[in-house]
Amino acid sequence: MIDSDQSIDPELLDMLEKWPSMTVDATMLDTIRASGELLLGEIVSPDYVDKQVMLVPGTDATPEIPLTFYRPADRADDVLPCIYHIHGGGYICGTAASHEPIHRQMVVDLNCMIVSVDYRLAPETPFPGPLEDCYAGLAWLYGNAKELRVDPARIGLLGESAGGGLAAALALLARDRGVYPLAFQQLVYPMLDDRTCTAEPHPHAGRFVWNNGSNDFGWRSYLGHAPGAATVSPYAAAARAVDLSGLPPAFVSTGALDLFVDEDINYAARLVRAGVGTELHVYPGAIHGFYLHPTALVALQANRDAKDWLRRHLYP
Repeated sequence: MIDSDQSIDPELLDMLEKWPSMTVDATMLDTIRASGELLLGEIVSPDYVDKQVMLVPGTDATPEIPLTFYRPADRADDVLPCIYHIHGGGYICGTAASHEPIHRQMVVDLNCMIVSVDYRLAPETPFPGPLEDCYAGLAWLYGNAKELRVDPARIGLLGESAGGGLAAALALLARDRGVYPLAFQQLVYPMLDDRTCTAEPHPHAGRFVWNNGSNDFGWRSYLGHAPGAATVSPYAAAARAVDLSGLPPAFVSTGALDLFVDEDINYAARLVRAGVGTELHVYPGAIHGFYLHPTALVALQANRDAKDWLRRHLYP
């Protein structure tokens, strides 16, 4: 029974049948990872998009990193802007392959290239391993931009959930290392702050799909210790960063019933205060993962908003 002051958009209710609320723990990892291999929808018009998967070098002695490339088939000779995508999954699951239907449609709609990185997962590989995988993939993309026919001045980040957290952290890391000038960062219901696990529970958010217990497990797996410690690096949890100036333009979106709603709003407000061009969207009645609903009006609107913003930053 859903309380009246926690009313989910009725068009999203069927998502709860596919994604029932539960607290994720170590005993569920294999099952969750196996289910995450399922594609998010059907692949439509594959002939319009060229796909390639490559293994690229990691950092130091780390394993090679799989990158998946999507490009409009009729733009093979054109120099295109590029979205570097980081998938979600609470830092513990998820794959680049599951987003293939979404990515194929995006490259056609936006006339761009998409490169999606399969970083190593926690708890087997805790921080900083996954972030360094993302950085290594980004470095390879910049280093091979000419051969890939990608415009290095128009490469930006996109991530959802934990992928949004990694994208925000990667933007910080890229800024501080000063080698790769990112054009933008799009953060969709990003998982930014381990301190949400230890804060007073939100009276209305965090009840559906991804709850505080799952969040605690995800952060413990990624950090290698309990969340909330004062020593957590801002490269692990981007909300910990003191200085947000000099970051690329940002798009932050979340649902009003998402566990991450406060941390996302706060991060967007701090970006604005730091002088970063920032667009924030909070969608009423929306839960974690709602972008993936194929017909709900709130999901369609959110996807239009996100795609319109990307279009403006891919083709400024």
